[in-house]
This record gives sequence, C-alpha cells and structure tokens, in this order.
Amino acid sequence: MALSTEYLHRCVGTLESALQGLRDHQPGETAYEIYRAACVKEFELILEQCGKLLRKRISAWTASNRAAARLTFRDVFRTAAQHGLIEADECERWLGYRESRNDTAHDYGEGFAEAAVRQLPQFVLDAKALAHRLDAPRDD
Repeated sequence: MALSTEYLHRCVGTLESALQGLRDHQPGETAYEIYRAACVKEFELILEQCGKLLRKRISAWTASNRAAARLTFRDVFRTAAQHGLIEADECERWLGYRESRNDTAHDYGEGFAEAAVRQLPQFVLDAKALAHRLDAPRDD
C-alpha cells in the first residue's frame, strides 16, 4: 500500500514559510507572534502526521494492523529505528520533538513556544528526510 504524503509535504512547506516569516520579524512584534503561533501549530501537525504515516508503514512489521494501532508514539519510532527506516539518532530527536510538543500543548507560555521554535530548523530537515523515506516504495 502506497502512503499519501502530499499533506505532509504541504505542511513542511508551510512550516518553512512560517519560519521565514518569523525570522523576518522581531520578538514583541505582532507579526512575530502570529508567525510563531503558525510555526508551533505546523510543528504539531507535522509531528502527528509523521507518527500516523510511520505507524502505517511499520504495520508490516507488527502482528497485525490492530497491534500497530496500539503502539505508542515512542514505540512507533523505536520500531522504525529497529527496522532501519530511521537512524537511532533521528529516533531520539523525534522522541524529543514529541516531548517538546507535549510541553507546548500543556503550557502555552512564551518560553515553551520559543523552545519549540529553536528546534524547528533541525525538525524541518528530519521531517523532509522522513517524508522522503515514506515516499519510497516499501521493500518488505
């Protein structure tokens, strides 16, 4: 089954545009706040989208689709690393992104949003790399 990654690619493009808009403004400006909010939202969307797509991809390595559906986010990425879909260091970064997302989702403070924004350049690279791997045909 081929995965549809079109939405993921669009979200990554939107995040890149929002990140550029953020760089073009100074903290405290209204536009900065708008772009930061857009960055955080796209970060959350991409993270969830990657988890869902990766869960579908790794379902071939689980006992059943139902078993894959019960895996936690952490287990999905660890399974992907075990099967060589992502590297171990990438897996750790994805787990860190998830932790950061949980922090921003539960505490809407400026500090958490800024911490999430600092991760975005590497996150964009990781999201693009994962999208590219998910675009490739499965070899299982």
